[in-house]
Amino acid sequence: MTTIRDLTEADLPAVTAIYAHYVTGGVATFDETPPGAGEWRAKAAALAAAGLPFLVAEDSGAVTDAVTGYAYLSQYRPKPAYRHSLEVSIYLAPGATGRGLGRLLLGELIRRASATDARSLIAVIADGGDPASLRLHAAFGFQEAGRLSNVGFKHGRWIDTVLMQLDLR
Repeated sequence: MTTIRDLTEADLPAVTAIYAHYVTGGVATFDETPPGAGEWRAKAAALAAAGLPFLVAEDSGAVTDAVTGYAYLSQYRPKPAYRHSLEVSIYLAPGATGRGLGRLLLGELIRRASATDARSLIAVIADGGDPASLRLHAAFGFQEAGRLSNVGFKHGRWIDTVLMQLDLR
């Protein structure tokens, strides 16, 4: 059984490991050096101070519970005029994709964002060839708002980003 809940301090090692997987082996993020647990702790504290959710998906197992993904909302851009636009970030543990965890996490982020003064949600999706994230966001009503061609260079190749937007109001 999967539970979606708020991040706790005990979840930071799993969040750190999940993200490191995408930094070192994929193109879902343009980071090239995985942040450590201290950086994740600071990010979580900043999001909490801003009243923004940082969620984890936790699978209850026979032996132990395991964090199988996480998601959070952050301000889309740092300038004050963007304060009503939030960016969606979702990452799933290796081997945990294709089980509906992204749907659970995104659904809860949208529910929580709708309770704020946010007007829109924005997803910046690296187009590395796997359309799963694009399909997930489209299933929740996100519309493609633009494409930035060849804006990232990682693992020896150029990567586009697709901007998708969901109007909340």
